[in-house]
Amino acid sequence: MESSLIALAKYRLECCQDAIEDAKIMYEHGRFKNTLNRAYYAIFYAIRAVNATQSFDSSKHSGVIAFFNQHYVKTGIFPKEASKIIKEASENRERADYLDFFIASKKDAEIQLAKAERFQALVTEYFKNKGIY
Repeated sequence: MESSLIALAKYRLECCQDAIEDAKIMYEHGRFKNTLNRAYYAIFYAIRAVNATQSFDSSKHSGVIAFFNQHYVKTGIFPKEASKIIKEASENRERADYLDFFIASKKDAEIQLAKAERFQALVTEYFKNKGIY
C-alpha cells in the first residue's frame, strides 16, 4: 500500500479520536444533541480511514458508507455489528441536526458515544492486523 494512503488513513483515524474527545466534552456539559453529532462524525472519519486504504472517497456520506458496507462488512472483514452502529449513528445524527424540537437524552448520547468508541476499536484492530498501526 502506498505510504500516502497509509498517512491519509492514519490522519483520518486521528480525526476520529478528536471527534470522540469532542463528543465526551459535549456529553460532560449536557450537550447531548452535539454528543450525537460528534460521535457520528467519529464513526464517519473512521470509515473514511478504512476506505482510504483502497483509495476511495466520496463527496456524499451515503457513498462513503455504502462502499464500506459493500467492501468490508458484506465480505466479513468487519462484523455486521459495524453496519448497525453506522446506521443507528447516522439516524441519530440526522434527528439531532435536522429535527425541530428534538431532545436527545443523556442515555442516547451515552450509548452513541460508547458505540463510536467500539467502532474506533474495530478500525484500530483492523489497522493493526494490516500493519498500518
